[in-house]
Amino acid sequence: MITDTNQLFALLAAVLALVFWMSTLAPFKKLFAIVPPVIWAYFLPTILTTIGITPASSDVYSWMARILLPLSLFLLMITVDLPAIIKLGGKAIIMMLTGTFGIVIGGPIAFMVFGSFLPADAWQGFATLSGSWIGGTANMIAIQQSVGAPDSILGPVIVVDTVVGYGWMGVLIFLSAFQGKFDKWVGADNSAIENANARLAEMDQTRKPSSLNDLVYIVGMGLAAVAVAHAIGDRLPTLGDPTIISSTTWSILIIVTLGLGLSFTPVRKLERVGASKVGFLALYLLLTSIGAQANLAAVVEAPLYLLAGVLWISIHVACLMFMAKMIKAPLFFVATGSMANVGGAASAPVVASVFHPAMAPVGLLMAVSGYFLGIYAALGCAWMLSQLAM
Repeated sequence: MITDTNQLFALLAAVLALVFWMSTLAPFKKLFAIVPPVIWAYFLPTILTTIGITPASSDVYSWMARILLPLSLFLLMITVDLPAIIKLGGKAIIMMLTGTFGIVIGGPIAFMVFGSFLPADAWQGFATLSGSWIGGTANMIAIQQSVGAPDSILGPVIVVDTVVGYGWMGVLIFLSAFQGKFDKWVGADNSAIENANARLAEMDQTRKPSSLNDLVYIVGMGLAAVAVAHAIGDRLPTLGDPTIISSTTWSILIIVTLGLGLSFTPVRKLERVGASKVGFLALYLLLTSIGAQANLAAVVEAPLYLLAGVLWISIHVACLMFMAKMIKAPLFFVATGSMANVGGAASAPVVASVFHPAMAPVGLLMAVSGYFLGIYAALGCAWMLSQLAM
């Protein structure tokens, strides 16, 4: 077993590099199109832990969560273009918010049905999963730390997140072949999609390669923001019984709010030179440490968790379909609104591009905004779960 922190961090970084390198090779492109790199970044470290090469707990995992999580969130927040999201039209925003609502109420309902058959700390696992399904991986770890979920619970959570979450992604990709029939059924108007496509084409023309100066600004500002957020968060009181808002949660809330505030300033121009790419690098590195904390032996607990996850995602889908019919939203907004919540930035662009090849940035735009929304919504879901568990 590798226990040296430096060697362990290097191994996780090497695993991530291997995954992304293999995704560029012609023989594997079809495989990675079906099972994206984010899944391999989860499961390869999980396999390494299961067979005894890497430990299930290590100081390096804690360090990565404390530094890389807020760093990734900050860099993703400063790149949020809220005016552009608003210009997507009210239907796009309503569908994303409806998807969030479905996850927030679906978790407590699923817990009420299955909670009595699960371990006492299962509510913490549900809370952790709510973070993943309202914004993505970064929110999952933020909520895990917020509610104090033990590392041992990550195994079943990751199984449900992957099997159910990405299973639903597969269904959406399949449904893309029927979007014409769906849009006709609800009487959808696609003019907002066409307008968004034109605006995104203009936005892409402003991007340019990163220089050394650009990368120094991005990393330096990000790490400084992390230090400030932790310095303030560590001095604020914890809230809730059981704890819902810890010192770590305060730090995350501070850095997310700070990043969003800076997105309205010239700092957002750093996105033209790759700020979000650095943010995603930090996030994917963090992802490897999450996978390494899980052990496939925990899958024995997964069947009930899987059933709960299926009920949970079904409530989410039902809310989306009802709202789509009510406001006559096209299937594209149903799919991207759902994946902006359930899959986050790793999946939403993929699904968006399947529906409309030029619209991947719309999925990314909605998913990144989901990181901000998800922190607050998932904390609300976690509080409801904690009350049910008492």
